Amino acid sequence: MTEVNAQATVGQAAGRGQVVAWGLWDWGSSAFNAVILTFVFSVYLTDKVGDDLPGGVSASAWLGWALGIAGLIVALTAPVSGQRFDASAKRKGSLGALTALTVAAMTLMFFVHDDYHDLWFGLALLAFASACFELANVPYNAMLRQVSTPQTVGRVSGFGWAMGYFGGILLLLICYFGFISGEGDNRGLLGVPTDQGLNIRLVAVLAAVWFAAFALPVLFAVPELPRTNADPGAASAGFLGSYRVLWRDLRELWRVDRRTVGFLVASAVFRDGLAGVFTFGAVLAVRVYGIADSDVLLFGIAANVVAALGAIVAGRFDDRAGPKIVIVVSLAAMLVCGLALLVVSGPLMFWIFGLLLTVFVGPAQAAARSFLTRLAPPGREGQLFGLYTTTGRAVSFLAPSLFGLFVWLFGSDRAGIAGLLVVLAAGLAVLLPVRSPDPVTVRGDVEEPRPAE
Repeated sequence: MTEVNAQATVGQAAGRGQVVAWGLWDWGSSAFNAVILTFVFSVYLTDKVGDDLPGGVSASAWLGWALGIAGLIVALTAPVSGQRFDASAKRKGSLGALTALTVAAMTLMFFVHDDYHDLWFGLALLAFASACFELANVPYNAMLRQVSTPQTVGRVSGFGWAMGYFGGILLLLICYFGFISGEGDNRGLLGVPTDQGLNIRLVAVLAAVWFAAFALPVLFAVPELPRTNADPGAASAGFLGSYRVLWRDLRELWRVDRRTVGFLVASAVFRDGLAGVFTFGAVLAVRVYGIADSDVLLFGIAANVVAALGAIVAGRFDDRAGPKIVIVVSLAAMLVCGLALLVVSGPLMFWIFGLLLTVFVGPAQAAARSFLTRLAPPGREGQLFGLYTTTGRAVSFLAPSLFGLFVWLFGSDRAGIAGLLVVLAAGLAVLLPVRSPDPVTVRGDVEEPRPAE
């Protein structure tokens, strides 16, 4: 296969239709994150399928271990997987294959009945799907540079995050009102029987169909990455050889531009804090601020809406002022809102300051993806986003651990907020010394980076 200059891949599919097709994958993938992993199927496994599991180990513990194993596999394989996706010119093909595997596992969840004997099958499917889904995000994020130019990467990244938020909200509403709401043996507006968990098993199938349908456009609209000359020897290296190539490339990055390593560390820390905000938000809403159980879903929907809108608006500031300023302002604003939440009380105050805090989550997430895209050497985006995934996994214990530690030390659930703020502040502190991506000058049809002044 003829190799091309890696710079030629930048913005090769930046048409409006291709950007929308790329964003639709985010819209569809929310089916796994929101429905399967977070709110519906994982809860079904622990509260229904495994509620009468014999022995001294709970279904929740087994769930944690299963997802932990999946996360370890992802952490060990993501960087070399991304490297090989790039070097072999199979970025889009890999996205399609990993998406198909995730959808297949989601479909098979229909056969996980409300019987503890099926718990192991359900956990295996969930762990497998989780690993495939996280690995699929590597080539997907790497495609950001193909569907954007240096002048639009911020708004395109924000558009993708917003699509994910809105897609998740809409599908959750469809699942809740169609299959889950109500009492008795038949649930939802469709009156689906709950016998053997049929309503939840059908939700898993619906989520699989949703993901598959919205994942297809990007596979047709965005061309495959051409083979480039960006990473010599990577395409021909075997599995173990890929780790040697990775180590060589990391040493090169350290010599040439250490800010990439610095940003990977900083983003890993503050992204864990961002995840902690959504992970523990519902618990705090009910136990600390007196939000009714029935209103938690409404707050979750509102929080996702404002985070999505924030990502869209901040994307334009990203392109004008750079992603670093967006992240710094977002983290600083979240710290201020978090400090306010430490002292206020009552549902109204939580709605005000909780939504103000979450409005900055989307911008920080989208700008982090934009930041790394701008730093990545053309043709090696997959490798860098693989490292992005691995470093995120490596510190994913921080927010949960510090949340629990502060609750234990002060004997109050409210104190857990301080633990999350420590993680966000640490991420901000590590980010501040990291130099922003170089600005871009435009000369005719050629876009070139120029040193920051």
